[in-house]
Amino acid sequence: MFRVLNQMGPGLEPFLERAGLSEQVELIPLDPDEVDAPAADALYGGWDANPAALAVIRSRRVEWVHVGTTGVDQLPPDLLRSGVVFSCGRGVSGVPISEFVVASILARAKRFPDVWVGAPASPMMLTLDALEDATILVVGLGDIGQSVARRLLPFGCEVIAYRRTAQPSPVDGVEVVTDLHAAVGRADHVVITCPLTDDTRGLFDAAVFAALKPGAHLVNIARGAIIDEAALRDALDGNLALASLDVTDPEPLPEGHWLYTHPRVHVSPHISWSNPRQTERFHRVFVENLAAYLAGEPLPGLVDVDARY
Repeated sequence: MFRVLNQMGPGLEPFLERAGLSEQVELIPLDPDEVDAPAADALYGGWDANPAALAVIRSRRVEWVHVGTTGVDQLPPDLLRSGVVFSCGRGVSGVPISEFVVASILARAKRFPDVWVGAPASPMMLTLDALEDATILVVGLGDIGQSVARRLLPFGCEVIAYRRTAQPSPVDGVEVVTDLHAAVGRADHVVITCPLTDDTRGLFDAAVFAALKPGAHLVNIARGAIIDEAALRDALDGNLALASLDVTDPEPLPEGHWLYTHPRVHVSPHISWSNPRQTERFHRVFVENLAAYLAGEPLPGLVDVDARY
């Protein structure tokens, strides 16, 4: 029997049954604060480096850890290199997050909620922007970045994607660029979708913000630490028209933080991933990886421990 420490809540059994795995797998509930977990074969959870997950990994009580979410940046690097196999929920949030990005861009272009009225009013002498012919820069072209690009292209946007190498885009119609400074100078909207790694921490620094196209809109649904906060504040007082931030550093921001009240900032509480079927998505991706693991096949969500995603 393959024993799985489960931190992702109830409802997993039907997915195991549909995959024909229910007779092979024993689920053991594990509270995030429980540090005296029994030995098992795998851990499903550990999304926020909770005490139970850290204790299980450090003690080598499991051989495989599947982090339900996409990012593994909260797990210490030494644990990722501990010999335990890591996989993540790659692909689990592409749809809801990309919808959130499109909503953020449309809200900026159509000036919501500024155009809403609560009483009879004459047509405003206000020019709204359009997504048609707008240039959108997607920073990172993983699952989420690809999902964002696919949803924006039908609007008639020009979509460009910054990535570390000039590897061709998996999405037709997307131009790949490797010069971030030149790319931000072209973009009306910049969307950060890349993982947080040693290379991307503080990627959006003073030099990148200085290269922005005047009036640009920045959307971050990745990790707050990808943006240098001091440089962001200077940019908001200059050529950056709006920052839509679903992620910050730290999370949550402390009470009274300047981002809450800056007129050019929209902050949401890391909610872009949310949708009515999210738990189902978590479970489905885990079971796909579980089936591959039990069959000795490559894991769809295998984490590159050096790249940390």
